[in-house]
Amino acid sequence: MGAYDSGTEGLAATARAALVREIEAEGVWAAEPVWREAFAVVPRHLFVPYYYVAGAHGYERRWGESPDPAARERWVRGAYEDVPLATRLRDGELLSSSSQPSLMARMLVALRVADGDRVLEIGAGTGYNAALLAHRLGDDDLVTTVDVEPEISESARRHLAAAGYRPAVVTGDGARGLPERAPYDRIIATCALPSVPRAWVAQCGEGARILTPVATGLLALTVRGGCAEGRFLPSGAFFVPLRGVARARAGDMGEVPPRAREDELFQFLAELTQGVLSPREAYEVWVREGRPGRERFGVSVGKDGEWVWLDDREGPFVWPLPV
Repeated sequence: MGAYDSGTEGLAATARAALVREIEAEGVWAAEPVWREAFAVVPRHLFVPYYYVAGAHGYERRWGESPDPAARERWVRGAYEDVPLATRLRDGELLSSSSQPSLMARMLVALRVADGDRVLEIGAGTGYNAALLAHRLGDDDLVTTVDVEPEISESARRHLAAAGYRPAVVTGDGARGLPERAPYDRIIATCALPSVPRAWVAQCGEGARILTPVATGLLALTVRGGCAEGRFLPSGAFFVPLRGVARARAGDMGEVPPRAREDELFQFLAELTQGVLSPREAYEVWVREGRPGRERFGVSVGKDGEWVWLDDREGPFVWPLPV
């Protein structure tokens, strides 16, 4: 990666400060203001030397080393917009992205990182999230990030080094965790899964916290006695699926009213119960229980199975998750 000129770095600093003010105005850091400094210092543009923006005629590639000064300015300004950025495409399929910064901030706050915590990140992406974690913890060796795609893990390693961070970057199957660097105090996933891999729970210490996208929600679990349990956060989260893991899809929606089909809260329930309830059965539960939001759902991961439940793990609404 080439060095950027002083004009680019100055523009990046100004744009980064504006992004921090925008996220702060949403109250994201009220509970943990320590994350404000991480976002104010870590240079996102070094992690997205190029990215793709969807347009009317396909994707436009923005590149930090374009010979056109106006194009470089568009690149650096776009790098600090509060939007996800597509960073890798293959035959039109999105393989990797840099998540929306405000969502990243919400997830990091929800992870409840404490000084000295050992953190495993599933899905290296650009390396930006690992850099934020390394900055917060002040010790690169406490942070491990893993990705199944060698190209992604290698580029993340380069980006991290360019920004001055050297956490452990490993190529491997994130669904299996990384036992050689366990135990972990925190695990955070930046890719969607249909359920929580048991390997993650097994590699956590007592009282550890796992934060992962499941369906279109963010699930926060606490590990106790080799099991894990917790609830979904209220906000939605839409992530690229973990490579090699198929995303669950609800079945035929023909018997569900059109308005419900378009409701993301109903879609969330339908995806969670896919293969257990028909869309019509899921709709009947959803209506009868007052169209519940994500925060009313929880997940229990035991040694003999994994279940999603509405309101109460003891029932009456408990369904198995795929494992």
